[in-house]
Amino acid sequence: MGKKLTKRAEDYSKWYNELVVKADLAENSSVRGCMVIKPYGYAIWEKMQKQLDQMFKDTGHQNAYFPLFVPKSLFEAEEKNAEGFAKECAVVTHYRLKNDEENPGKLIVDPKAKLEEELIVRPTSEAIIWNTYKNWIQSYRDLPILINQWANVVRWEMRTRLFLRTAEFLWQEGHTAHQTKQEAIDEAIQMNDVYAIFAEEYMGIPVIKGIKSESERFAGALETYCIEALMQDGKALQAGTSHFLGQNFAKAFDVKYTNKNGDLDYVWATSWGVSTRLMGALIMTHSDDNGLVLPPRLAPIQVVIIPIFKSDEDFNKVSSYIKPVIKNLQSKGISVLFDKRDTFKPGFKFNEHEIKGVPIRIVVGPNDIENSSLEIFRRDKMEKETINIDEVFSKVDFLVEDIQTNLFEKAKNFTNLNTREANNFEEFKDLINTKGGFVSAHWDGTKETEELIKRETKATIRLIPIDGATEKGSCIYSKKPSNQRVLFAKAY
Repeated sequence: MGKKLTKRAEDYSKWYNELVVKADLAENSSVRGCMVIKPYGYAIWEKMQKQLDQMFKDTGHQNAYFPLFVPKSLFEAEEKNAEGFAKECAVVTHYRLKNDEENPGKLIVDPKAKLEEELIVRPTSEAIIWNTYKNWIQSYRDLPILINQWANVVRWEMRTRLFLRTAEFLWQEGHTAHQTKQEAIDEAIQMNDVYAIFAEEYMGIPVIKGIKSESERFAGALETYCIEALMQDGKALQAGTSHFLGQNFAKAFDVKYTNKNGDLDYVWATSWGVSTRLMGALIMTHSDDNGLVLPPRLAPIQVVIIPIFKSDEDFNKVSSYIKPVIKNLQSKGISVLFDKRDTFKPGFKFNEHEIKGVPIRIVVGPNDIENSSLEIFRRDKMEKETINIDEVFSKVDFLVEDIQTNLFEKAKNFTNLNTREANNFEEFKDLINTKGGFVSAHWDGTKETEELIKRETKATIRLIPIDGATEKGSCIYSKKPSNQRVLFAKAY
């Protein structure tokens, strides 16, 4: 596996970049700013996708697929949305290449193949979807429409980092249409809650729920609900967003329905999404200087079994000894890898599976057969013990749950310890610059103050807590009245 990882305390960014590559999750591609998600990384994403997809279906949503390309005129229809994404858009202008007569073997754009209307490679799909919904919706009987799409999108980022910010990424985007304003608000809140449950119960990541300030809101939304998580370096990461779009897109695309009274009205809309950025959150929340640490519920391999043998005879004995264990664990739905490769030494395998974050490792050799024992190791605490083979099933059952719980509690404790209050701007600057983490502080509610704080400290308002208690105070910057604290942080 090569040299050890850079330690987090030495260079957190370098540690992250090395870990993504060494754990075999992803690598940079030949296309600037785009990544190749490798099989092991994609297997983790598939487990995320499978669980989220079930949660979406359990809340009444169906999957569909819409085109990658959006006609420019449709993209421009909702002005705020178009303006918000304009600088990140990739644009298709021609549909054909031709041979370059002056340079044989080279291709050039055929000037005769210019598109009548330029096409935007989707940075998000509201425009193409709402133009489609116009044909689907005539009456209140057609509502609600609850659609989710698993897709890729392109946002032409200048500074990229694997999983956290790439020019192309994978995501899901929900797009729903409703009869009433309250139905749409309830939907947006419900899906934000779904994201929070997934983050905490499956990713083992504690999150804080809230709404975005106006300047941080999704382009074209009236309200953006979000979940925010705190990474080990004290920076926040937006882990999911759900948007109440009001009637903005319905009006832009003239999507009306006949209500029960026979009157025409515009529908109400939401959109919501999470992306492969969650992979970055998973890596940065739990991993350590030895490599990736995965919660068992999302680990592609929950148990790896490594045989110790010097001869074919040893290997056959160990295989026969451990085969019933493998069969039993798999019958319980535990994913098991029997790493029987004879081209690598056990020490190499130990290191490889530690870096890849496999939650549980079992080691079995000839001595274990004599003693009816085996060695079991938990990745989260780097602890190992020798147990009787009869105990292995109850021990694995215990560890699968205990590792999941331990990772969440450890991350929750970190978030609590790194959430602090500031009551004036000097205190705020000191906390942001020396401690990091979330800083809870009063803000006067204006864009101007928000921008000035951001300019001076690089900290942004991550969210206005949904369940934040009313607390009268003074804005840390302008000293104007404030009714509630908001959470600031430096962020990815």
